[in-house]
Amino acid sequence: MGQIIKSLLLAGALGVLTAANAAAEEDHKAEAMKHAAAAVESAKTGDAAAVGEHAAAAKAHAEAAEKERANPHLEAAIKNLNLAIEHSKVGQAEIAGDDAHAAMTHLKAAEKSF
Repeated sequence: MGQIIKSLLLAGALGVLTAANAAAEEDHKAEAMKHAAAAVESAKTGDAAAVGEHAAAAKAHAEAAEKERANPHLEAAIKNLNLAIEHSKVGQAEIAGDDAHAAMTHLKAAEKSF
């Protein structure tokens, strides 16, 4: 009887940890999406510096989500965010915004694939 209780407690603890990990991953993807959307909005106003700042924040969250659970769409989003950052550095707000928008597409696809 004691062994069964120990097994049930262990299974419950693992379930809680798995749920907590999934919630953290969802938070990173949601934050990445929020910042990518802000980068797109900044591009509409021509603010290349703000696009770069939001793209960098989105990238940090996308990388954190990718470390928690690898996904090719997260990898693609990170590549697009890198492009957005590079384009923002040379003042190409519109192109950087397009890159951030492409990242959003991949972040949405990553969300659907889990």
